[in-house]
Amino acid sequence: QVHVVESGGGLVQAGGSLRLSCAASGRTFSSDTMGWFRQAPGKEREFVASITWSGGNTYYVDSVKGRFTISRDNAKNTVYLQMNSLKPEDTAVYYCNCRSLGISYWGKGTLVTVSS
Repeated sequence: QVHVVESGGGLVQAGGSLRLSCAASGRTFSSDTMGWFRQAPGKEREFVASITWSGGNTYYVDSVKGRFTISRDNAKNTVYLQMNSLKPEDTAVYYCNCRSLGISYWGKGTLVTVSS
């Protein structure tokens, strides 16, 4: 069982920055993959970025490449999403996901609102 908790959302003006954090607890393994997804009002949840615990391989959706950076602190079992140059279309609830042994665990989400 893995428990993930997000934090760091809020209101920011366009062009600003925010850093989201995701703390994972429970049975985590070096083979796990951590990721961020988001869901805007009236839209389906979409993939944003992911990182492997062990190799640090990262993946991004095209719309955030060059603006968002995912990173991890293995000692703290925490994954971060640094979001720069935010746009109104980045407004969404951001969810942390941990994929461990073929099972996905989700946090409750944190709201990011970007004003124009």
